[in-house]
Amino acid sequence: MHYKKLWTDLHSNIHHNQMGELNQWIEHAKKTVDFWPVAYYPFYMKRTETGAGLEDLYDREQIEQDWEQLRDAVKQQNEAGYPMFMGYEWQGSGEDGDHNVFFLDNDQPMLHPMRYEELYQAYKDRSAIAIPHHVAYQLGSRGKNWETHREAFSPFAEIYSSHGCSENDTGPFDMERHLHMGPRTGETCYERGIEKGYLVGMIASGDNHNVPAVHDHGTMCVLAADGSKEAIWEGLLNRRVYGVSRSRMDIDFTINGSPMGSVVKPGEGTLAFAIEAADAIDRVEILRDNVLDTMAVHAGTWEETEYTGVRNYKFAVEFGWGPNPKFYKDRLTKTWDGSLEVPGRLCSVQKCFNSFGQELCNVTEKSCEFHMTTYMSTTTGHWMGPSTVVKEGFVFEVEGKPEDEIVLKVDRYVYRFTLKELMKSSRILAQYQESMDLAAEVFGNVEHYRDDFYWHNAYKTRIRQAVPEEAYTMKYEKKVTLEAGSCYRLRVHLRNGDTAWVSPIFVRE
Repeated sequence: MHYKKLWTDLHSNIHHNQMGELNQWIEHAKKTVDFWPVAYYPFYMKRTETGAGLEDLYDREQIEQDWEQLRDAVKQQNEAGYPMFMGYEWQGSGEDGDHNVFFLDNDQPMLHPMRYEELYQAYKDRSAIAIPHHVAYQLGSRGKNWETHREAFSPFAEIYSSHGCSENDTGPFDMERHLHMGPRTGETCYERGIEKGYLVGMIASGDNHNVPAVHDHGTMCVLAADGSKEAIWEGLLNRRVYGVSRSRMDIDFTINGSPMGSVVKPGEGTLAFAIEAADAIDRVEILRDNVLDTMAVHAGTWEETEYTGVRNYKFAVEFGWGPNPKFYKDRLTKTWDGSLEVPGRLCSVQKCFNSFGQELCNVTEKSCEFHMTTYMSTTTGHWMGPSTVVKEGFVFEVEGKPEDEIVLKVDRYVYRFTLKELMKSSRILAQYQESMDLAAEVFGNVEHYRDDFYWHNAYKTRIRQAVPEEAYTMKYEKKVTLEAGSCYRLRVHLRNGDTAWVSPIFVRE
């Protein structure tokens, strides 16, 4: 069966004091993801009389009012054709780990029992799922309790987010952003669930509390028959899901034709995958029962080829950086206006948005225009705010010849470069004069034997190295002997450090 690949952030937490921004969140989600399961966050940090901070639920009346407001908004979007799902974060006593609860329909209550089993019993006869996240924190202190897990209720786990990676405690992306919740431990990580024999898939999503679908914090893809809520729900229940740390990747992974998340019978089989990424693929790790089975290396297969004629290329363009708020307290945001023009064909544009205020418009086969807003900080004093975000961008895919000249217009600047030049190296285009003018305006003479003050405070556009289609696409297959009780899954690593985690295919009698 052919499935559509639909993208979302399954972990966008909107708080009680942000419900006035709900429409802005929805409109941003509609620009960036194919469907949106919103996860209302009913907690706040209350202070004891002596000043200790304790995270607790808001008053029941307040969160019920928010729940009804959310219900009305989701119903309105569903009627207009956008697949939104109602959801909320459940934490209970912390003994079973944090879970986001989502519903297929829009008529369910929001419940807060203390234990995961009680949550399951409350919703077991309803179309509800509870997805664990940041599972590798300490057991009993908000880490996942695999002893109480119900695989039908929690068909997959969020193993990467702004917190870091919970797949294991030995790999990259350590969980260091929320130091007060860590460090991570292998006792509760995703791999312990696989070892227990659970049928549990894996995704990435942001754990975002200020902006939905933050590109740099991870997103997920579901394979669904179509874009309806019912088809998406069926894909979620059957674990046809995977996650990426940053840029999106088009991934198909099968054994004997059965897709990720499936259960297949023991015997001889063919494992196959096909990938289209946003940058050069470095390698793909095929894991059998959490152990590396095969390393499929793609690096070194394309770099020495001389590319001629017409083919597809991809390159990323990022906007941001700029004045340090320590010196320029009133320069926290900047708007950018620009366009990209190609002599060949503009095939696709991937949005890499981290904040509100981004627009891609007037997209044709020859050009596109954009209006961007970058922030030196989007935390806005929020106690769950993200780390500083300083860039926004796109991944452009163009069809053309190496000698084709690309024209990038950014504010009052016009940059020209051929695809051949861009395949050799990335480049930084700084608004250097503006930084000098600003320094003179605010501080007067800051001349120095080094240009640090100008360069460090300059707005910059970075154009990443272009790669041909041969670099960012990969197909592979191998024969495998399928033993009952085992499972196979993928880790995909790009040259730029982006990673994808693909849900297992399980072998059962």
